[in-house]
Amino acid sequence: MTEPTDADTPVTDPEVAVPQVAPAAPDAPAEPAAPRNTVLLLGAGELSRELALAFQRLGAFVVAVDRYADAPAHGVADRSAVVRLTDTEAVTALIEREKPRYVVAQSGAIAADALIAVAERGGVDVFPTPRSTRLGQDREGLRRLASDELGLPTAPFWFAGSAEELGTVAQHAGFPLVVKPISGAPGEGQSVLLRAEDVEPAWHRAVAAGRITHNRVMAETVVEVDYEVTLLTVRSTGATGPTLTFCEPIGHRPGDGDALESWQPQQMTPAALDAAKSIAARMVNSLGGRGVFAVELLVRGDEVYFSDVRTRLQDTGLVTVRSQRLSQFELHARAILGLAVDTIMISPGAAEVRYAGTETSVSEPSGADIAAVVADALATQESDVRLFGRPDETDGRRRLGVALATAPDVIIARDRARRVGAALRRLW
Repeated sequence: MTEPTDADTPVTDPEVAVPQVAPAAPDAPAEPAAPRNTVLLLGAGELSRELALAFQRLGAFVVAVDRYADAPAHGVADRSAVVRLTDTEAVTALIEREKPRYVVAQSGAIAADALIAVAERGGVDVFPTPRSTRLGQDREGLRRLASDELGLPTAPFWFAGSAEELGTVAQHAGFPLVVKPISGAPGEGQSVLLRAEDVEPAWHRAVAAGRITHNRVMAETVVEVDYEVTLLTVRSTGATGPTLTFCEPIGHRPGDGDALESWQPQQMTPAALDAAKSIAARMVNSLGGRGVFAVELLVRGDEVYFSDVRTRLQDTGLVTVRSQRLSQFELHARAILGLAVDTIMISPGAAEVRYAGTETSVSEPSGADIAAVVADALATQESDVRLFGRPDETDGRRRLGVALATAPDVIIARDRARRVGAALRRLW
């Protein structure tokens, strides 16, 4: 679960907008047009692979697109294409050629202008909405929407356009201070300032993150919290108009090394849960559209602070593959297609996502090694695994695999997921 920008790129460049289909013989009939319920997935990483399967199970024709060949979702889609997703002209031409009913952005590096123009012309449903697409690439705009327009509680924050300006912010705000890039995946390019000497490295780390160039960063006061949660919020269309449905809150934290641990449900006080749902509802309704929104929140007792919102599926939501009747992928597909959804949790669950880091070997293990390791991992009660073999360049860090487990309570589920994850680490 960096692209060149030269306008004169030769046609042999793998990032040129060329559909990945076999060339037809001169006298062969033209390929039939895709059905009207075509879904164009912009971003074809591991999460998009699962999403493509969810769409297909509901009768959709899926075209998976990414900036490189042989992306994970390319292997399951009905048709695939290689297009530089930040190239407005290339993305526009692709949409005009495929004539999809739905365009779903699953990458953080997208030509927003192309999606906005398509959405404004009508006839094609674009997800997320143009406003969400813009704000998804602009943490400054998103935070100002949350704080200034919606009045949501947030940690104190500032924005800086240079290392010197960031130093001035640090002197004013004090230490510790979290520095984040304006755009990027959760945790990408993030640093914690503990002293003045940390400012310069933090600035360079933040502006270098991601594939969209920004020369501004966000600085945020470190708020002492009890835990962080992801509240998956599903915005769909009901008989009386847009409706919101909430999944049980998902707790998460960095695991040991290059890993992310998540579990569901995260226990919250009734007051905190009500506040979390209120914050999520106001933010998601402001963004509009349909689908799953990952609202990130900080919780201290009954107090809840807005941190971020992602209009794309997130790794923290991988636990829903086993914990819910409908996973985040199935919920996203159903909501976009205008179908009924439910967020029923069938069992407490936990997940551990492992990433390829600087110390991680990603050499291909033998088939016998994989079989033995998977057998050992699945010997844990109520366990499951997902191994990711194809290169995934869509979301920054490459996912290697996911360890999953369920149990009668979260504590046991987390322990089981850790044991499964420990067994899988022998592969890497």
